[in-house]
Amino acid sequence: MVTQYSEEFKSSIIARLLPPHNVSVPDMVKETGVPKDTLYTWRNQYRNRQVHAKASGNDPAASYKNEEKLAIAIESASLNEVELGEYCRRKGLYPEQIAGWKNGFVLGSSAPLNKAEREQMREQTATIKQLEKELNRKDTRQSPRIVRHEHKLFL
Repeated sequence: MVTQYSEEFKSSIIARLLPPHNVSVPDMVKETGVPKDTLYTWRNQYRNRQVHAKASGNDPAASYKNEEKLAIAIESASLNEVELGEYCRRKGLYPEQIAGWKNGFVLGSSAPLNKAEREQMREQTATIKQLEKELNRKDTRQSPRIVRHEHKLFL
């Protein structure tokens, strides 16, 4: 006899098998009585759908602009782990994606520098080094004078 499960039931089980809950399949078998092979099949089918959605361009995360990603990162910053999981399921995202966006914004990851920007950066670095050398040279010339001057004061 084949047992039929509602889509709502399957979705709730899959949600608990995936992050942030990550309930193990053996624990879920004990809790629900659903055979382990069935649970593994549901989880694998869900993961395959996600992979195909990304490959076919139906990935919701790919459609977000940077402004929207920033808004999501800010909106989700105050959520605890369970709330973040619910939020991600509603949006079709993974917590890891949001964390990656946050890191990108924190690190200021932008498009790589073009040739002109790299050249300007090199020139600025060279100028900084030259100015530091001049400053060190002037400091070393003035240091003996100051010491001699202080020495005369004490004699």
